[in-house]
Amino acid sequence: MVWAYASLRRTRRSYISQKVNAMSEPTVYTSMCWSIPILYEDNHLLVAVKPPNLPAQADSSGDADMLTLLKGYIKEKYEKPGSVYLGLVHRLDRPVGGVMVFARTSKAAARLSKTFAQHAQERRYLCVLEGALDGPRTLEDHLRKDPATGMVRVVDADAPGAKYARLDTRPLACRDGLTLAEARLHTGRAHQIRVQHAAAGFPLWGDNRYGRGRPGQQIALWAAALIVKHPTKDQVLRFVDTPKAAGAWKGFESEIGEWEREMRGDVRS
Repeated sequence: MVWAYASLRRTRRSYISQKVNAMSEPTVYTSMCWSIPILYEDNHLLVAVKPPNLPAQADSSGDADMLTLLKGYIKEKYEKPGSVYLGLVHRLDRPVGGVMVFARTSKAAARLSKTFAQHAQERRYLCVLEGALDGPRTLEDHLRKDPATGMVRVVDADAPGAKYARLDTRPLACRDGLTLAEARLHTGRAHQIRVQHAAAGFPLWGDNRYGRGRPGQQIALWAAALIVKHPTKDQVLRFVDTPKAAGAWKGFESEIGEWEREMRGDVRS
């Protein structure tokens, strides 16, 4: 595999690996005060980094959203008349940043949607937890979302609307009552990482919905790695992006760097 490295800014690095040449320098698309790094694109895919606090798609707030902005990027770059097709195949919570993949064709959308529904892709998240996580754990719960409030709760397995949720979490470093951890999803439930860690006694730093976040704090959760099979080619693509050193991430720079090197080692092994 060819391993491509790109520096987006001094406090953030992105890695892209695939069986063909990757973009050596990501494009940064700016629109409506939002800067969106474009990690990869071809005729079927568009992979980009969602900034924190930007909705993945349009919602009742009426605010700018990732999907609409990226349609604008495609329309401008390729001078497309009329409407632009771009399929949303997975989501990130509004306050969460990180890697997202979009489909540029209906064929890619159908295949990627199936991939995500079957959990055939791999997603890894970095997060900062309150408390000292003393070792790797597998968290298994049943979750239910309240449609009126949007809140997700842990419920009994036989509760109406309960959905099984599972994730693996492992500590990368503990310091000053906080734990830098990697979370790997086996299911894709709403707010899953936030709710399951909170239920286990380790709420995410800055989470004012399920934890003890305060105004002005940015939740410490980042979609840092996505490994997915290309929908039309015999290629496995891996994209890695890490958060900039601010808020709870500051102080864990060396451990995040080690995690990046670990991911690079996985690719080369």
